Amino acid sequence: MMAENAPNMESTIRVLIVDDHAIVRRGIRALLSEAGGFTIVGEVDSGQAAVLSAMQTQPDVILMDLLMPGMDGIEATRQITSHQPGARILVLTSFAADNQVFPAIKAGAVGYLLKDSSPDELVRAIRQVHRGEPALHPRIARKLLQEVARPIEKEPAPEALTPRELTVLRLIAQGLSNQEIADRLSVSEATVRAHVSRILGKLHLASRTQAALYAVREGLESEDAAGSDQG
Repeated sequence: MMAENAPNMESTIRVLIVDDHAIVRRGIRALLSEAGGFTIVGEVDSGQAAVLSAMQTQPDVILMDLLMPGMDGIEATRQITSHQPGARILVLTSFAADNQVFPAIKAGAVGYLLKDSSPDELVRAIRQVHRGEPALHPRIARKLLQEVARPIEKEPAPEALTPRELTVLRLIAQGLSNQEIADRLSVSEATVRAHVSRILGKLHLASRTQAALYAVREGLESEDAAGSDQG
């Protein structure tokens, strides 16, 4: 983790950069240094380190990558906002998949920006998030609007799921792959695929993405909501 002196300004935005690629962190640091008005209070390369650094440095804005080894950005966001409800987290990622967008927002991210955004867009988004305003890439904003406007065609019956199926559904909503779920539950990937197939059938859904959206919408992605891990 590195820190640098603040620019010669009355007030700067203190930023923590979370990304497992050193070249990305270096690029963001250079960009914000050139833009002025920012202090980099730390750089970390994992979700675990982000949670610790956020507590130690109390940054104004946290730039959060999603896909990292160990604890991912969604879980890091969830833990940071749990301990620091006022934390302002701006997701900065290459991915716009539904099963990452919605869990990240649900976890407490104030903004969601894609890495193909322009430097000016990133600077503007950080300042918006610092003011407490949402900052969303246009593609992400469209997804959220479409999801809010889209009615559920068939009313699923979550009570029909077994405790193990609810656990699998929760892990799908957290963005885990079938293999990652299998590793977490100490079962085979084929077993997880079978669980996913039964979940989709019981909930009258066509894909795991729809299952993830349903779980997030219904608040089933938390461990308490998912219930026991038996079954």
